[in-house]
Amino acid sequence: MARYGSMFGPNYTFLGVGRCSADEPETYADADVVIVGAPFDGGTSYRSGARFGPAALRAACYLEHDGSRPSLALGVDGLRDLRVYDAGDVEMFSGDAVRSCAALEPVVQAIAEQGAMPLVLGGDHTITWPDVTGVARARGWGRISVLHFDAHADTGDSSFGSLIGHGQPMRRLIESGAARGDRFLQIGLRGYWPPPETLAWMAEQGMRSYEMTEIVERGLEPCLTEAFATALDDCDGVFLSVDIDVCDPGHAPGTGTPEPGGLSARQLLDAVRRICYELPVVGMDVVEVAPPYDHADITALLGNRVVLEALSAIARRRRDAAGGAAWRPGAPLLEDYRPDQSSSTP
Repeated sequence: MARYGSMFGPNYTFLGVGRCSADEPETYADADVVIVGAPFDGGTSYRSGARFGPAALRAACYLEHDGSRPSLALGVDGLRDLRVYDAGDVEMFSGDAVRSCAALEPVVQAIAEQGAMPLVLGGDHTITWPDVTGVARARGWGRISVLHFDAHADTGDSSFGSLIGHGQPMRRLIESGAARGDRFLQIGLRGYWPPPETLAWMAEQGMRSYEMTEIVERGLEPCLTEAFATALDDCDGVFLSVDIDVCDPGHAPGTGTPEPGGLSARQLLDAVRRICYELPVVGMDVVEVAPPYDHADITALLGNRVVLEALSAIARRRRDAAGGAAWRPGAPLLEDYRPDQSSSTP
C-alpha cells in the first residue's frame, strides 16, 4: 500500500508540491505528473542505502520549498506549469523483494491509467521492473520503449540465488514481454560487468547498448539521436530510467556501485532535458541515490535536478506544441521575456 507521506524521516513533498493519495485516484484526477517514492534497497549487490534516496531527492535544494522552480534555460516552471503531485512513499520491505515489487506495480499502473506520468524516486534499480510493468499494463504491453541510463546493463539472470534484484530488472522486463528487447536502449555502460554470456543474451534480444567508449568516440548527441529513432519506431511512448551511477563517481559519489569513467553531471542533465522535450515520455524513475555515501549532497542535488530538468522539458514541450513554437538549445537568457520588437517602427 502507499503511505500518505515519507517512509523514513520528516513528511515533506518534492520541493513543496501538493500532496495526493495513491489510494484515492480522485486526489490526482487532474494530474500531469505524480511523484512516488520507492524506498527499497533490498536488491543491492554491494552497498545498500538507497532506501533513503526518495527523502534526499525530495529535499535537496538551497531554495525555498514552495512548489515552484522556474527554469532559466527553458523559460517555464515545471512544478507550476504542470500539475504535479506527490503521493508519498509506497511501503517497501527491504527483506522481501517480491512483496515490495508487488506493492509498487499497481500504484504505478493506477497513476498511468489516470493519464498522468508516474515519476518514481528510488530506491535501487530493482524498482524499474515494477515501474515499467505498471506503465506497460496501462499504456500498452510491449508498446513502451525504454531509455536506460546506467553504468551497468542490469540484465543478469540471478544474483545470490534471487531472480529479483538491482542487477536483473531489465532481463525480467524483456522476458515478460512488458518491454521489447529491440526497443531497449542503454546509455553509459562501462566497466567489467556483465560477463560474455549475459552480453550474448542481450544481443539475442536485439538490445542496443552505448558503452562509454562509443559515446566518447562518436559524441553523446549523435548516440542520442540514433537511440531516439529506435525508441520511436513502433512504440507508443518512452520510459526513462536514470541510474545516477551513469555519472562518473566524481559527479555522483553517493551511490551503491560506483564505476569510474562515466558521464558528467552536465551531460546527464542535457540528455534528460532533450529526451523529455523531444520524446513522448510516459514514465520515469531516478534510482540508486544512496545518501550514506554522498558528500555535501552532491548526488542528491544532481538527482533532484534530473527530476527538474525532466519536468521543465515536458512543460516546455507542451507549451511549444500548443503555440507552434520550438525551443532551441542555447537561446539567450531573457529571450522569452522581452517584448516582440519585430513590428515596431524607428
